[in-house]
Amino acid sequence: MNLEELRTEIDAIDDTLVNAFTQRMDVVARVSQAKKEQGLPTLDPARERAKLADIASKLPPELAQYGYALWSMLFEISRGYQNAMNPQPSALRKEIEGAMAATPNLFPPSATVACQGVEGAYSQLACEKLFKHPQVMYFGSFESVFSAIENGFCDYGVLPLENSTAGSVKQIYDLMLRHSSFKIVRSTRLKIDHNLVAKKGTKLEDIKEIFSHPQAISQCSAYLEKLGKDVKITPCENTAAAAEAVAQSDRKDVAAIASHSCVALYGLERLAADIQDRSNNYTRFICISKKLEIYPGADKTSLMVVLPHRPGSLYQILARFYALGLNLIKLESRPLPDREFEFMFYFDLETSVYSDEFIRMVDDLSAVCEEFQYLGSYSEVI
Repeated sequence: MNLEELRTEIDAIDDTLVNAFTQRMDVVARVSQAKKEQGLPTLDPARERAKLADIASKLPPELAQYGYALWSMLFEISRGYQNAMNPQPSALRKEIEGAMAATPNLFPPSATVACQGVEGAYSQLACEKLFKHPQVMYFGSFESVFSAIENGFCDYGVLPLENSTAGSVKQIYDLMLRHSSFKIVRSTRLKIDHNLVAKKGTKLEDIKEIFSHPQAISQCSAYLEKLGKDVKITPCENTAAAAEAVAQSDRKDVAAIASHSCVALYGLERLAADIQDRSNNYTRFICISKKLEIYPGADKTSLMVVLPHRPGSLYQILARFYALGLNLIKLESRPLPDREFEFMFYFDLETSVYSDEFIRMVDDLSAVCEEFQYLGSYSEVI
C-alpha cells in the first residue's frame, strides 16, 4: 500500500475513535450524575488503577506503555468533564472568591515594604516600580523579609525570584517551603544593568578585588574573566551593600558590581558600564503580602505542589493543565527537607483568574496533589 492509502485507512480508524469517544463521554456524563445522586467523589483511584492494569494486559507488550499513557490522559479528561458537569466548589475556590470581592480595585500607591539589602539595592528599584511612594525598610537577609511579612512589621515584601541570565534564585524557593504565611500579590521585571564602581580617582588597572552578590557575579562572568586571575572576586549579601563597603573602605584597589544609582548614592565613580554578559538582562521580582489580595486583571497564578513519589505523578498534573488549556510558563523543583529524593514543584500558570478553566483547576487540585499551596493570582508590571 502507498502512503495515501495508509492515511485513508488511519482516517477511517480515527472516525471510529471519534464515535467511540463521543459515546464514552456520554456514559461519563451519566456516571457523573449517578455519583452525584449517591454522594460519591469524582475520583475513584482503585477503579482507575484496575482499569489501567486491565487495558495494559490486553495490549501487545510493545504497546502497553503507550496505551497506559493514552488511557491515563483519557481518565484525566473524563474527570475534568465530570467535574464541569457536577461542580463542587472547593474551600480554596471560596477563599479566592472572597479575596477577589474584598480586594480594592487599585493597587496601593504607598505602603511599608520590606527589601533585602541597603539603599540602592535592585530590590529597592523594583519596589519603586511597583509602588509610587513606598516606605522601604531594609533587612539583612531574604528570610528576614519573609519574617517581616509574617509578623506584621511590613505590609509587603519585594524579593528577586529569577534572572534571565543566571536563572532562578534558589534560596527564595527554599524559603517558600519554610514560610507558608504569605501570598504573591504582584510581580515585575526589572532590567539589570551592572556597573563596576569604585572610589573616585581609582583606575581599572589598580583593582585587585571586586565585591558583589553571587547572582551579579554570575551575570557578569565574561567581563570578570577578562580581568584575569589576579583579581579576587568576593561574594557578599547584596550589590548595594558591596558598593557601600567599597565607599567606606580605606583601600584604593577594590571595586563593586552594583547599579548606577549607587554611584551618586555612595559618592563613587563608574569604571565600566553595562558589564553584564547579556544586554537583555532582566530580573523578575515578586511582591508578597500576609493577606491574599487579588487585584482586577490578575492573569498569572503560582502554586507549590508536592506530588506522590510514583511514576507519572508529575505527568498527571501536567496533563490536567493541558486538558484545561492552561499555559505553564515556569516549572521549578526543589528537594524537600528531611524527605529523601522527594521534591516540591513550583508552577507559574498564565490564566485569567476569571476564566472557567482557572476555577476548574482550583477545584481539581486536591484530587491530583498530595499537598499543595496556592501562592496567589496577580498581574505583572512591565
